[in-house]
Amino acid sequence: MSESPHEEPSAIAVASYLRRHPGFLAEHPDLALLLQVPRDEGSATSLASYQLEILRDKNRELNRRLQELFANAQENERLTVRTHQLCLALMRARDAAGTVRSMVASLREDFGSEQVRLVLYAPLAGLEATDWLRIIPASDARMAAFRDFVAAGEPLCGRLQQDKLDLLFDDAAATAQSAALMSLFGYGLLAIGSQDANRFYPGMGTLFLRLMADALTAALDRFSD
Repeated sequence: MSESPHEEPSAIAVASYLRRHPGFLAEHPDLALLLQVPRDEGSATSLASYQLEILRDKNRELNRRLQELFANAQENERLTVRTHQLCLALMRARDAAGTVRSMVASLREDFGSEQVRLVLYAPLAGLEATDWLRIIPASDARMAAFRDFVAAGEPLCGRLQQDKLDLLFDDAAATAQSAALMSLFGYGLLAIGSQDANRFYPGMGTLFLRLMADALTAALDRFSD
């Protein structure tokens, strides 16, 4: 509906017109000088100053995002190098037991993992009992809690259910405030626990976790019958 000749245009109509004619103020510089833009605490400033401040805000936000992207890129580079070193260590292992030990050592030393737990469906020759190892057959009733996870085949991050924490971490379950869980297809499960509740969380990227699990699975395949 058009505006009546005797009615002032609404604020919406004025804003719509200015959006369609961005050069309006350039054609009417006297109006641009008269306009005042409300600011905090009742103060006012000229339109030009307001526009300059908006541009500065946008520039600060862009710089913040660039710094964030740069930090993420640096972290991804570090993770890539460490994952490469892990793969090399797994390739150098001479047997399945040595492969598993290399994996656990790398997670602890290179990736700073606080708690590492490996669940194997069957014993490995030469791999002695240790605090980070669990031997639980896939058919064991306790593994039913992980059935959907294993079927999905994707790493899982976040706060695990208590029955899963108890099975994986035993006495340390109370301190595992967050965890990452990986499936070692046909071999078992690999879990990393942290006392930091925000270290692993749902929705975080799992690419490197998946690469680690794939690398360990492939390395173990070399020694399978």
